[in-house]
Amino acid sequence: MKNKFSLLTLLVILPLLPACANKKKQQYAGIDGDYVAGTPLSERSGSANFMAANVNRTEFSPITFAFDSTSVSSDQQEKINKVVQLVRSSGQTVIVAGFTDDRGTEEYNRSLGERRALAVRQSLIEKGVAGSKVQTVSFGKEMPVDPASNEAAWTKNRRAEFGIVK
Repeated sequence: MKNKFSLLTLLVILPLLPACANKKKQQYAGIDGDYVAGTPLSERSGSANFMAANVNRTEFSPITFAFDSTSVSSDQQEKINKVVQLVRSSGQTVIVAGFTDDRGTEEYNRSLGERRALAVRQSLIEKGVAGSKVQTVSFGKEMPVDPASNEAAWTKNRRAEFGIVK
């Protein structure tokens, strides 16, 4: 009787064990698929493109976002219009880099940064920039403009920046 009970218990528990396994969450990958969990910043292709010497990252003001938001507000449209004018007239490629403040996990912030970059990309496309001329990358909470941990710093760090490939 005891052996039958042990066997029955084993038969019930064994099929349930795989459900207890630690499943890796799927990483959010942008258009370029340049974010892979655990890949150092310097080894990601999109980030390397954004950080390259032939990319002008100072020409345009960053797009800022509300906390935990990916919406491009109407007060940011003039900044986007300036990028549209340059890209449409020159045919140059723009890289949109998404950033977050330091609150939240690395994984969440990487995903949020990518969604911000994609929202700005979509705005550029809606205004007439060819999708093939816009790349995205997410830095998440890496590379803050202001390293302090207060509301003023967090506001500055929630942004999307533009890099124009020369």
